Amino acid sequence: MSDEQPLREPAHSNEATTARFGDDFRDALNVDGSGITADELGAINSLPFGSALLIVRRGPNTGARFLLDHDVTAAGRHPDADIFLDDVTVSRRHAEFDRVGASTFEVHDLGSLNGTYYDGVRVESAVLADGAEVQIGKYRFTFYASRAKAN
Repeated sequence: MSDEQPLREPAHSNEATTARFGDDFRDALNVDGSGITADELGAINSLPFGSALLIVRRGPNTGARFLLDHDVTAAGRHPDADIFLDDVTVSRRHAEFDRVGASTFEVHDLGSLNGTYYDGVRVESAVLADGAEVQIGKYRFTFYASRAKAN
């Protein structure tokens, strides 16, 4: 005689064993791999012509959004900076985002100690492309330009 017990069949063999999550949950987690949640996509699509959006992807305040809608937007640790980045890895006057023409943006390092990075490369200045990563200290932003057309 054997001490082994036979395996039992599940009581309801046609029950689903994997939970499925709703679209809201999937969008919040960005399961599709685009890097953009549905809420962020809505914000990007509603940007007025000539503006852009920076979204913090890593670092303090992950998920924070900064609107670029002026000709010059200063970023740094100084309390009066347009984009206040409160971390010791950020210089008081670290970088500027400049609008060039109607809808092109550039980033310029202002002689910061730790530098400004564009897609992982330290730069003094760079023209920003949609979806590009900009790093200032511990902050990693993704840049999104307005999709709106001029009137």
